[in-house]
Amino acid sequence: MVVHLLTNASVLAGPEVFQKNVYTIHSLGPLLPLVEWVFIFIPILFHAIVGVVIAAGGLPNTANYPYSGNVRYSLQRITGIVAFVFIAWHVFHMHGWFHGKWWLEHLAAPLGGAQFRPYNAASSAALALQSGLAVTLYAIGVTACVYHLANGIWTMGITWGIWTSPQAQRRAGWLCGVAGIAILALGLSALVGMTRVDRRQALEKEDQMYEGRIQLLDVPESPQKRYSPAERQKVTAGESQKSTTGATENMP
Repeated sequence: MVVHLLTNASVLAGPEVFQKNVYTIHSLGPLLPLVEWVFIFIPILFHAIVGVVIAAGGLPNTANYPYSGNVRYSLQRITGIVAFVFIAWHVFHMHGWFHGKWWLEHLAAPLGGAQFRPYNAASSAALALQSGLAVTLYAIGVTACVYHLANGIWTMGITWGIWTSPQAQRRAGWLCGVAGIAILALGLSALVGMTRVDRRQALEKEDQMYEGRIQLLDVPESPQKRYSPAERQKVTAGESQKSTTGATENMP
């Protein structure tokens, strides 16, 4: 998650920096789906299944014992559920879950999924986040993921006997809390950065980078990873409307 947020936050340095990082990820080629499943999706599914089994055997007792440990325990379960639902939706929203052409065109896209284009990284991410509702859902989802991670690491340290004394647990709690705040700031900064991308300018830079890499044989021609002509019109039309509105508002 931290690597993913760091990659996304690179958009703050400019669309070209973010696009370069996405090219690096996709340089894995046919191995990319394998890496995603082995190191991301399977661990998440395993963690979710184990978490559901553990949560099913525990009941919140905040009413009987209203202290911070019980609150954290309940929040850990709640944020785990929210995080899992968010990740599932996020993968669908940006990637459509599966990469089959029929699935993407007839199921994912009509339902608002598969909006990310790897070789139009910043402009497509910005377009996917143009809705205030989408931004709100991402902010909630990222917050849930970060809390679940930070509190989960602290709890794991207690369970595994890494920090056993009350003093050690307090120090670890502060450390995990500070780390969680830093990661949350990173994630929300990436989200804000995506919403502030000038899609037209980003699209121009993405096209230049793509053509340059094609000429250097760094990447094969990959129209499925770029905007279709109709999608390109949607991007430029949206930016043109924003520019026209801004110019009208600035008129004396």
